Amino acid sequence: MRLPIIKHALSFINENDADYIEECIAVLEHLTESSNIKDMEIDVIGELLSNLYGAIEVNEAIINGSNQKDALNEFMERVKGSINL
Repeated sequence: MRLPIIKHALSFINENDADYIEECIAVLEHLTESSNIKDMEIDVIGELLSNLYGAIEVNEAIINGSNQKDALNEFMERVKGSINL
């Protein structure tokens, strides 16, 4: 996950709507089911998906009252914590 990508997706959500990101996630997940997709392409799609899911989660924290900086920091701490297991 890359924080700049998550921030950029958040700016898109702020300007438009989270529904667009959720629909994009659905399309990307559907693409991974194709038998014609290469492993390297699946890796790229997976990275995009993780950033988009991160943006959705941070946006929900913001909706629930966190400011963007705190929501991003808390999200990244959870990510780091899950990696260190």
